[in-house]
This record gives sequence, structure tokens and C-alpha cells, in this order.
Amino acid sequence: MADFDGRVAVVTGGAQGIGGAVATALGEAGASVALWDLDLSLGESHAATLPRAAAFEVDVADYASVEAAHRATVDALGEVDVLVNSAGVAGMNATVADYPVDEFARICAINLLGTFHTNKVVVPAMRARGYGRIVNIASIAGKEGNPNASAYSASKAGVIGFTKSLGKELADVDVAVNCVTPAAARTRIFDQMSEEHIAYMLGKIPRGRFLEVDEAAAMIVWLASPANTFATGAVFDLSGGRATY
Repeated sequence: MADFDGRVAVVTGGAQGIGGAVATALGEAGASVALWDLDLSLGESHAATLPRAAAFEVDVADYASVEAAHRATVDALGEVDVLVNSAGVAGMNATVADYPVDEFARICAINLLGTFHTNKVVVPAMRARGYGRIVNIASIAGKEGNPNASAYSASKAGVIGFTKSLGKELADVDVAVNCVTPAAARTRIFDQMSEEHIAYMLGKIPRGRFLEVDEAAAMIVWLASPANTFATGAVFDLSGGRATY
């Protein structure tokens, strides 16, 4: 396990799911962890299980909300060394012809604009201090595109492109920006999907099972650690063999 003593880490969507597993792993490795989540009650409950943690109510689609959470985090814990951006939604399953315009915009606002907002707010201090680690959670859908999930697929493809761009912008300092592309994990996000779509995703995974959140956390925590001294602007696969590129 990497050593995060003295580091401050922000995990968006940190109350549960992959974000929750990452928050736990970072806390156990010595980090002070800020859980940014729309569900403040759940975030506070999870924060109470960690050695040094605080929860903040954040709507990542709203930049003013992200700015406020960042200020509160710095005041409470110190400057942010690590950002793991895990907040996201799947949205409804429908064909493009039937997809509501407002719903498409909502999914992109949370998944893609939310990534931009949370990355933007921490980058200036990371560059100024010459150190930082950012890991954005994309999806295998961003590589391959899932049918009847155009908003989710497009937003996660955007996260991949955004990460590559920011990684190159910050490559001249010790600020690493990477993303991971998980296959589906059985978290509360499944509540937003049809059973047919869940079965489709499982059928595409050569491992024959869904991703476990602790497996995702293991890779993410390494990418967020001081041990990652070279990889940046990269896309790390977590698809169980579905995408080998």
C-alpha cells in the first residue's frame, strides 16, 4: 500500500461505490480524505469510519458548489494533493431517437462538466506547488459505446479526451492526470439501468463477472500515489478483458 501520510485527498462520489472504496483505501493509507458527495448524510456516515475525513455536500455539475467545497476542504484539511473524480450517473436507457434532450444534457453536465469543474478547481494550486495526482473515472462505455446509453457513453468518452488533454498540459511538473475505464461494478448505479442493459454489459466481459469496487480502488490508489512518477495523460483498463487497448 502506498504511503499517503500528510496528503490531502478529495474523492467525489466518495460516499459509496467505487468512490467509497477509494476513500476507504486512501484513509487506511494515511491520507486525510474529503468526501464530496450530493448525499451529505451518506458521506458523513462514511467519513465517520475513516481516521481523518470530512464530508462536504457538492453538486459537481454546479461550479459554484465545487468552488465552495474546495474552499471548505482547504480550510478544514489543507491544500489538495490528490483528486479522485468518481461522481457520476448512468442515466436512462433509450435509443437516441427516444432520448430526452434534457436528460442527455443532465448526464453530460454531471459526468463531463463535473469532471472539468472538479479538475479545474484543484489544478492551480497543484501546479503552483509542483505536485498533484488526479484520477478521473471514465468507463468502458467511453471506449466502445454502449447501445441505448448514448449520453453516458458520450460523456465518458469526453472524460477520456479531457484527461489526455490535461495530462499533457501538466506534464512539465509533477502533476499526474490519468483516468480508468472500468467495466460495470454492482453498485447503486445499477438502479438507473434496465435489467436488459445490465445483462448486456455482463455478457461483454470475458472474465464473466462484474468488477469489484476494491479491485478498482487498488489501481486508482496506485495512480493517485507518489509511486506513480511517470504515467500521465493515460487510460488504464479495468474491463476484465473487454477492451484490450
